Amino acid sequence: MASKTDLRRLAITFSLLLLIVATLIPNPVAAASALPDLKTFISSVENGNADSLSGVYVDGAFALSVVQQPPSNAGYVSTIANTVTQFGLATQYGNVGLLAHNYLSGQFFLQLIPGERVVLIYGDGSIQTFRITHIYRYQATEPNSTRSNFIDLNTGEKLTADQLFAKVYTGAHHVTFQTCIANNGNSSWGRLFVIAEPATNQASPPHWN
Repeated sequence: MASKTDLRRLAITFSLLLLIVATLIPNPVAAASALPDLKTFISSVENGNADSLSGVYVDGAFALSVVQQPPSNAGYVSTIANTVTQFGLATQYGNVGLLAHNYLSGQFFLQLIPGERVVLIYGDGSIQTFRITHIYRYQATEPNSTRSNFIDLNTGEKLTADQLFAKVYTGAHHVTFQTCIANNGNSSWGRLFVIAEPATNQASPPHWN
């Protein structure tokens, strides 16, 4: 279990990441082409490394390659199309964080709905299956500040950055998709988090309620 000090330290990095993801200048991207079937996609991302997450697949939604953050750069988010970035800090808590700018692969996160199947593919071709169970949308009270608080758009609950990090990246094993929400011309207006739990275990940890 992480201490409050550890969570505060991670929340600082998390806040910087939220700002980086939100403030890059958006560029239009072309619509995704027809998706490959799962078997074909697995073959395309295999690299022989069983410990490396190399792809994520949601039937009818996307087939995306996964890249890792460079060491000591928890704010890195890939700018390559059809690619997501694995969030290193989430891995420290036994979870999978997948990051993308909302003008690139993050646009596909906005279309996800509860119940959809998420397949993680590893370098040796092995897979793990999850189901989407929770979708959280937050407004940043100070969009361009790393000290911003966040307001849940469904409940009105107000969270600090460290509370938000704990909510979406700690707890029982799960996948968290993260991107930004643009509104009124402000690309850093809000944040989206989509949670997917192991397909064989749909019970929600208490802090997700």
